[in-house]
Amino acid sequence: MVVKFLYTALAALGLIAPATAQSFDQVVQAEVLTGWRNADGSHTAALRITLNPGWKTYWRAPGDSGIPPTITWDGSRNLSQVDITWPTPEVFSQNGLRSIGYDEELILPVRIMPRRDGQDMRLNAELEIGVCRDICVPQTLKVKAELPTSGTRDARIAAALADRPLTASEAQVGKVTCSVRPTAHGIGISARITMPSAGGKEIAVIETGDPKIWVAEGETHRNGNVIETHTEMMHVEGAPFILDRSALRITVLGSNHAVDIEGCSS
Repeated sequence: MVVKFLYTALAALGLIAPATAQSFDQVVQAEVLTGWRNADGSHTAALRITLNPGWKTYWRAPGDSGIPPTITWDGSRNLSQVDITWPTPEVFSQNGLRSIGYDEELILPVRIMPRRDGQDMRLNAELEIGVCRDICVPQTLKVKAELPTSGTRDARIAAALADRPLTASEAQVGKVTCSVRPTAHGIGISARITMPSAGGKEIAVIETGDPKIWVAEGETHRNGNVIETHTEMMHVEGAPFILDRSALRITVLGSNHAVDIEGCSS
């Protein structure tokens, strides 16, 4: 429902084209980097998405002109949990709208916990993503691989893991507060974050963890050692909702690094 809502909105703006359009064939490919088994029995692998020159795909919070990615693991074997590490994305501007994602390649590390230690694991993934150049095209990609019981460390996966945003502790984040107010269509939210600069013009992105809650592109500015960001969120079906401040996720994107902050107080 959420993805359909966004597709409809983007199509109305002329920013999205049907996936069946012949001119868009083979602009994106995907594969599994099979990775290695860890001492605790988990397995580190990655999904590698490559795009033709000039094309990009989206981060988990893609911005107003992006398509949010979804990944399902149906048909996998001996998997109990999959944790994704998103590398630090870039900020793009398209037709006056901001989007957040990756240019030409994305290596997405996954840490997989098995149901049964020491046994074979098979990874099946179906990715619903948007790829964009002048307009956006929804794509469905299916990949699968047998994961080795040992494997060798892959420098490409290691580099993507190292490219993650800093934690709040690593970035020396201090007090984080959020104030909320009712709006005509949902909830307005303002966040204040005490932290050193992440470099250049910083952008703060707020996520709720609920895919049915749409968060508008916010306005971010810095005043001394405090970042302030203001945005609005609404339910895509127009339903009422309760906001849990402790479940909010705020990512600050700067030119030097990004910072991942979990939760805020009133």
